[in-house]
Amino acid sequence: MPEFTLRPAEPRDCGEIDRLVRELAEYEKLSEHMVGTPEGLERALFGPRPAAEAIVAERDGRAVGFALFFTTFSTFLCKPGLYLEDVFVEPAHRGLGIGKAILRHLAALAVERDCGRFEWRVLDWNEPSIRFYESLGAKVLPEWELVRMTAPEFAALARA
Repeated sequence: MPEFTLRPAEPRDCGEIDRLVRELAEYEKLSEHMVGTPEGLERALFGPRPAAEAIVAERDGRAVGFALFFTTFSTFLCKPGLYLEDVFVEPAHRGLGIGKAILRHLAALAVERDCGRFEWRVLDWNEPSIRFYESLGAKVLPEWELVRMTAPEFAALARA
């Protein structure tokens, strides 16, 4: 079995995480929406008020995958939750157990933090990922729709 390691991201990883996010955006056919920068990631992950956390998967001393996640809260459960914003493993390194190890690591973190939920979203066309997640025991919830406002919309609402 090829060896890999998982570890918490450090500020020095932001350039590599940015590279992997760009690969993810390309895979998801969303590159035109990718405007983040390594500096933005560093502020979000390691600034005075971190908005998220990340882990890095390394193989042969090189980042080949990552997961970025943050805490949510369930009013129904009165417990925190763990929300996985993005997870990505480079195609050349898939099938080695890296994705499963990342999700297992995050599940253990959710247990350690007494979370009531561990959630993420998947694009409806991404059948390989859907099958993979379901094989781990996850359920796709088709009855829940994503509702989104981007900066111009919520700025207008705030001014109203």
